[in-house]
Amino acid sequence: MAAGILAILGLIIAIIGAYAMAAYLRRYSNIERMAMIEKGVDPKLFTGERKPLSTSWSLRVALLFIGAGVGLLLGHFLDRSYDMEEVAYFSMLFICGGLGLAASYLIEERKIKAAEKK
Repeated sequence: MAAGILAILGLIIAIIGAYAMAAYLRRYSNIERMAMIEKGVDPKLFTGERKPLSTSWSLRVALLFIGAGVGLLLGHFLDRSYDMEEVAYFSMLFICGGLGLAASYLIEERKIKAAEKK
């Protein structure tokens, strides 16, 4: 009973905290822009334009999901073979997901180096 009340209370505090953080960030960014305008600096110089999502994003997500799937599969085999329970699933999920992200990083680096050589 007490654990349920603590969980609900924690959730309410987290929601209020997230709202307060967003409100303060918005408020201080407006104050910063106003200070720039008062000093004669164009605020658009510091905001920077966002780049559209490139193909490297899709490669990164794809390799992460492939790694996570392989990790879950390896976790299942470890659980069945050595009776490791949940430890096998989580450890293999994180290890193989990290390997997938590392592979995407290496592929992106090769792509950048190949583009620089041209």
